[in-house]
Amino acid sequence: MLDVPPSENPGISMQQQQQQQQQPQQRKTSVVGEDAEESRVLIVVTGGTICMQPSEDGLVPAKGFLKTCLAPRPSFNDASYPEPLTLIPDATGHPKPVQSLRTPLSTYGRRVRYSVLEFPHLLDSSAVNASSWDEIARVIQRNYALFSGFVVLHGTDSLAYTSSALSFMLQDLRKPVVLTGSQAPMMMLQSDAHDNLLGALVVAGHFAIPEVCLFFNFKLLRGNRATKVSTDDFDGFASPNLPPLATVSSSRTHVQWDLVLRPPTPGRESAEEDKGEDTLTIQSNLDTAPVACLRVFPGLKPSMLDLFLHTPGLRGLILETFGSGNIPGGPGSPLPQILADAVARGIVVVNVSQCLRGRVSEVYAPARTLRKAGVVFGRDMTSEAALTKLGYLLACGLEPGEVGERMGKCVKGELTEGAGTLFEHP
Repeated sequence: MLDVPPSENPGISMQQQQQQQQQPQQRKTSVVGEDAEESRVLIVVTGGTICMQPSEDGLVPAKGFLKTCLAPRPSFNDASYPEPLTLIPDATGHPKPVQSLRTPLSTYGRRVRYSVLEFPHLLDSSAVNASSWDEIARVIQRNYALFSGFVVLHGTDSLAYTSSALSFMLQDLRKPVVLTGSQAPMMMLQSDAHDNLLGALVVAGHFAIPEVCLFFNFKLLRGNRATKVSTDDFDGFASPNLPPLATVSSSRTHVQWDLVLRPPTPGRESAEEDKGEDTLTIQSNLDTAPVACLRVFPGLKPSMLDLFLHTPGLRGLILETFGSGNIPGGPGSPLPQILADAVARGIVVVNVSQCLRGRVSEVYAPARTLRKAGVVFGRDMTSEAALTKLGYLLACGLEPGEVGERMGKCVKGELTEGAGTLFEHP
């Protein structure tokens, strides 16, 4: 076992780090799986570019990912062909033995043993919706006690939406859930798929990061802080308002433990409480159908906004505003009154910036009119996080006022609380 600094210990929690610092005579490295020689990870294949193969109709998701893409590659198969692993594939709850593979020995002196569970119908990520998120969450919940971590393969188009949604749906997460995909299929010669999947697998099998994360181009991002920034660059995702939770170099994975969320902290006085480590609660029925996004633009007509806000069944609106939270027209514009009327009807309106970096604030008069109209300020949330968080809170059955209040507060690390510095001199 490697003797490494506590801040880089694989599979160690923040509480364990503090204990190690207080008791230096103890072993300095603890790994997922209670010092076992291997950890067990479930790879959930939902579809996406990473598992696509050519067809007469172009690239389409293809079945048999383990056999076709992983078994032939030495990085994913040490040729030991271990015994099958047991998983629960569907809602019947019946365990089923499935083929497993094992990685070679890692820098940290352990192997990752894994199995693959493919969706019955593989999806293009442009077709992913709330029911897809529910299916992913339930797969993780059913198999939570059987694996040390989870990797979800997913198309990149809606990957940031899914990682955000799952971060709110998985309620008391204590194990790593890492989503990844690729800009080119695994079977292509020039592809980022190999590095993205291997990096995600190493993180899920070695580090006790109790979050939903997104791994891409050697960076581990908090799932509800990520956004897609390129259609084809291998560096396709960014976390504009939060540094990566971890980065990968040629020698090791560097985890920024001070950024990692702490897991739920029930007491550990009894064996009954310890059993909670392997249980997971999910908030199902998250639905973005009654929620919409609207990007403001120069010349936005009040009648257009009013018509939009009278869409039947609309319960929430993510308003993507200029700069630090401004809308066209300023204080004398009829737009704030239209928004105030919508809020009075029970529609939750959330203000987020069109900019990649920064946050919305009340420093300018147009933004203050939004606050007076009852619009909630989403601080530095991405549009993906704001949309899925709003869908999550509405699914909780809360009243609009309480939904609005919680939208402005940090629930799963999705926003930065506090006023922050608006202007500063050099």
